[in-house]
Amino acid sequence: MTLAADAFALAFGALSVDQAFALREDGRARHFKNENPARFGRLLAIADLDAFLRTDAAQVPRVSLADSGRNGSAGVPDDEFTYSDGKVDPSRLFPLFDGGATLVVSQFHEFHRPLADFCRGLEKLFLHAVQANIYLTPPGAQGFRTHFDTHDVLVLQVSGAKRWRVWDDAIVPNATRQTRWDAKLHRHDPSGGKEVILNAGDVLYVPRGVLHDASVQEGGEPSLHATIGLLEPSWADALRAAIDQMEARDAGLRRSFRTWRIGDEAVRSGLVQAARDRLSAIASDEAMDLVAMQFLQQLASDRMPMAARGLVTPMPGPEDMLVLADAVHHHVVPVGDGAELRWAGEAERLTSVELGWLERLSEGATPASLGGEAALAFCRRLAKVGLLERR
Repeated sequence: MTLAADAFALAFGALSVDQAFALREDGRARHFKNENPARFGRLLAIADLDAFLRTDAAQVPRVSLADSGRNGSAGVPDDEFTYSDGKVDPSRLFPLFDGGATLVVSQFHEFHRPLADFCRGLEKLFLHAVQANIYLTPPGAQGFRTHFDTHDVLVLQVSGAKRWRVWDDAIVPNATRQTRWDAKLHRHDPSGGKEVILNAGDVLYVPRGVLHDASVQEGGEPSLHATIGLLEPSWADALRAAIDQMEARDAGLRRSFRTWRIGDEAVRSGLVQAARDRLSAIASDEAMDLVAMQFLQQLASDRMPMAARGLVTPMPGPEDMLVLADAVHHHVVPVGDGAELRWAGEAERLTSVELGWLERLSEGATPASLGGEAALAFCRRLAKVGLLERR
């Protein structure tokens, strides 16, 4: 099973891929119950957090504490649980947790391979970045007050239970990182939130801009959940990317915007039409193709490489069954008579013959079946940088 298929099955259960796409396009929160409390046990456990807190990687801002019972901000000041260099001081962190503070570990997929594989699988499916933030809340506590996120999230309840309140409609439709929290939003109707109890194995989908909060009931066990952030780009991101890509190709986009003429009514009256004329350059197939390639390259470059080899990995032999590395983001771009294999590293130029070999390697093939010594050299070239793995 591929990383994408495995991650999708774990995250979305019985839904089809088309149903999952429709879920994300619908913009409404959904609760998916599951009868298997051990469903996410292979992704995460409290013991994994204990092990992480014993390492030098456990430092702010990756580690934080939140307690909604505090005056002012729910965030616990860093100096209350860290040393002067920002590393976690367990002797002060543990009492704060015991007293009701939620432990938050951001981007834990960068340290924990099961979560790394899970996020990578969803990235291969949705073609945008995916992250995993971890929340461990003690009984009778609430970490964050009512808020909304600026990206869609999947909440995976790993152990314990958590009471959520989720509002129906996005209070800020299509919120992004540019969307600021308005103090007036604190005056939302507290009775408007629907109560959802997440038990171990359950999933909660919350679209961006939808208000929600969560707490743990008294007398139970701590609640451990992973919030999977689905970091899709917006249309504003796409249009900015299109302008950046098309600037070199369209002289009209490079013409001066004559600020010294802004006060001239004759010039001002033509600005809207001038903008329309220039926007037509980015409302084109060429521009959208360039944007797609930029987003794919950005995904490959910004996320962890996750190469399919280690420091000491034997090079493949003629009869080894090889396949393109499942965990590596890569894509092929036509270039002249051949193509380029693009990924986080240096692009690999491909002849038309090598492109055919690459297509076969996407399903799995031996160098011998591809074409003898030349194919073996090609496979070793890709394996050396971690783009091929043995099936």
